[in-house]
Amino acid sequence: MHKPYLIAEIGQAHEGSLGILHSYIDALAETGVQAVKFQMHIAEAESSSLEPFRIKFSYEDKTRYDYWKRMQFTLEQWREIKNHCDAVGLDFICSPFSNKAVDWLEEIGSKYYKVGSGEVNNFLLLEKIAQTKKHVIISSGMSSFEELDLTVQFLKKRQVDFSILQCTTSYPTQPEQFGFNVIQELKERYQVKVGFSDHSAKIATSIAAVALGAEILEFHVVFDRRMFGPDSKSSLTIDEVSQLVSDVRFIQTAIQNPINKDDNRQFSTLKSIFEKSLAVNKDLPKGHILSFEDLEAKKPKAYGIEASGFNSVIGKKLSRDMLQWEFLNEKDLE
Repeated sequence: MHKPYLIAEIGQAHEGSLGILHSYIDALAETGVQAVKFQMHIAEAESSSLEPFRIKFSYEDKTRYDYWKRMQFTLEQWREIKNHCDAVGLDFICSPFSNKAVDWLEEIGSKYYKVGSGEVNNFLLLEKIAQTKKHVIISSGMSSFEELDLTVQFLKKRQVDFSILQCTTSYPTQPEQFGFNVIQELKERYQVKVGFSDHSAKIATSIAAVALGAEILEFHVVFDRRMFGPDSKSSLTIDEVSQLVSDVRFIQTAIQNPINKDDNRQFSTLKSIFEKSLAVNKDLPKGHILSFEDLEAKKPKAYGIEASGFNSVIGKKLSRDMLQWEFLNEKDLE
């Protein structure tokens, strides 16, 4: 297994502020993640005044269109964002929500594309992305296997390299909604790299996903979950991201070092200390016929008959008088 690829999504946590966005980049550069992810919204190209709010969270935006308008940046600002990521050693990944956004991402030199759950069946957008021949990461949050099959066929036909993330479009996602079983199902079905997109705001969720085979992790980030925004309550804080990176590396080491249960030679010394030898639990005379009730197992091993062989001594006679708690050896039996 390769080192899991960790993507911290800023999403809309910047609240339309370029300064806050750049602050996130600097903070995440210190956590150990490999990539930061953005969403490129161009309101005129992707939305309309008819688009409803998923959750009416905004006090200042009358419509979803107004919100996207407030979240967008200029092409030159996006270029600066990409340059900042390059400067601090973070991969720049972005989800376009329009063909125009793909054009902009090509202009600034984006190397990867992320397709959000709501765009998996937007074949117009997928065609535009496919023409770039860049690697695509797909979230499967709202898609059935039947729908995913069509998207996978579409991408394979166009020879697009892609990965798929198990994802549940629910914020914050509850344990019964994680769908960890789908990680292996996706691997077996499509034979591509599979990851997990998390919205639970819990470190443990991503750790479990890695243990179950996820090779990519994506999660929203926020400076504080009390901040305004549609994803704040579903996000990890910066400190939690640092802890997640450490924990993932810890678990990765375990996964990369399988244990051979057919070979326990490394425990030979410990076994001699922890395992036990048979002893008698009371004073017994010569000629006494041993029963189960006469026996005890005492540390260390090799000072008497092994405790695992107790059945072999039951019913046998003692060849000498024995004192309570003496180790029992073959020479003590007739």
